[in-house]
Amino acid sequence: MNVSQNYVSQLMGRITTWARVNSPWAIHFNSGSCNGCDIEILATLTPRYDIERFGIKLRGSPRHADVLICTGPVTRQARERLLRTYEQMPDPKFVVAVGSCGISGGVFQGCYNIVGHINEVLPVDAFIPGCPPRPEAIIDGIVKLLTHLQNGTRPEPIQFAPQETA
Repeated sequence: MNVSQNYVSQLMGRITTWARVNSPWAIHFNSGSCNGCDIEILATLTPRYDIERFGIKLRGSPRHADVLICTGPVTRQARERLLRTYEQMPDPKFVVAVGSCGISGGVFQGCYNIVGHINEVLPVDAFIPGCPPRPEAIIDGIVKLLTHLQNGTRPEPIQFAPQETA
C-alpha cells in the first residue's frame, strides 16, 4: 500500500510539473515604469512573436497566475499593491523583473517617490535587462525560467552588491 501511494505521489508531482511548465499563466504589473517595457510585453503577445506558442497566457487575476511579470521601479504608491498582488498568487509563484528600471531603478533611481527596484520588495526569479528589452529577450528570459522549472530547480536569485557612495 505504501509503495502505491509513493508511486501516485511521484506521478502527481510529474503531472503538476508538466502542467506548470507547459501552460504557465502570467499576470503583468506596472509598478511605475514609463510604459516602454509594457509595450514590449504586449508585443510578445502579437502573432509576430507569439509567446502563446510556449503555453504562456496573460491573465487578469493574480489568483490564476503562476508568473508575475513586473516592470518599472517600485513607487511608494505601487508597493502595497504589488505585495498584495504577489500574496494573492497561489504557490509556487515566480517573479520576472523586466527592464532596467525593474532591475536597478534605472533612470528613476534616487527619485523621492521610488522605494527601489523590484528585488528589494519581492524575491525575483528571472531578470530581463534592457531599456526597453526586445520581445525576443522577454521570451528568452521566460523560456529560461520554464527550463529551470522543468529541471525541477528554482533559479538562483542574483544578489546585487551595495553601491558605494563617494
